[in-house]
Amino acid sequence: MKKFITLCLGIMAWVRLSADDDDFCGIRNTAFQNGEFISFNIFYAVAGIYVNAGTASFNCNLEKLNNRPVFHITGTGTSNSKYDWIFKVRDKYESFIDTNTLQPLKFIRNVDEGGYKKHENVTFNKQANTAVTTDGVFKVPACIQDVLSAVYYARNINFDKYKAGDRIPFQMFLDNEVYSLYIRYLGKETIKTKYGKFRAIKFKPLLVKGTIFEGGEKMNVWVTDDPNHIPVRIESPIAVGSIKVDMMQYRNIRYPLTSLQSWN
Repeated sequence: MKKFITLCLGIMAWVRLSADDDDFCGIRNTAFQNGEFISFNIFYAVAGIYVNAGTASFNCNLEKLNNRPVFHITGTGTSNSKYDWIFKVRDKYESFIDTNTLQPLKFIRNVDEGGYKKHENVTFNKQANTAVTTDGVFKVPACIQDVLSAVYYARNINFDKYKAGDRIPFQMFLDNEVYSLYIRYLGKETIKTKYGKFRAIKFKPLLVKGTIFEGGEKMNVWVTDDPNHIPVRIESPIAVGSIKVDMMQYRNIRYPLTSLQSWN
């Protein structure tokens, strides 16, 4: 569960649409809207036996930050109370995203994971290309993303531009560092989840090696093959066992969920 929101926010693609930075910075939102809510169940498995270990949810609200219209995205991760004695998780991530450019202006992270606690507050200065944190001022690329803004930015990808095996790079700022990562697009397939059966787009994000997740292309992600691009299934090995994350509820999505073929 540790670092779940950080890397399970692999929930979606973090991508660069072309080699042109202007294209990367200039994308417009066509995938999500004010008031959208999506929730997930997190299943943990050892020796092939899965237990419901926790939940995650994501909210999108239209607000203003310094008189600029922003999407205020909030992501939370919580372990199931009956397993708190093993590893308690109470995580909250927030990103304030410019509605015109889908670039982050502010990022807040509050994590409580098995006794490890951390607060992070980042302000992005787009004119100076810097990230200002409690630890100092850090130079960043022009179109840097945080872990939460990248998820929503990437939901606007036109996956039809890519062929199976293509690598799509992106850059992300986390813990005072810039990470150059990518996803590998794997194509389209039908996936059966706890919610139902979906036509889906599949990819593997390159993960940063950490305490729980292994580095490399070990995680598989499926998102709806419709204009919403909602993540419906994530699978990944972790240090001990594996996790599976399924979308279980949604409200106020922008388009009908036409990728859903049948209910469970």
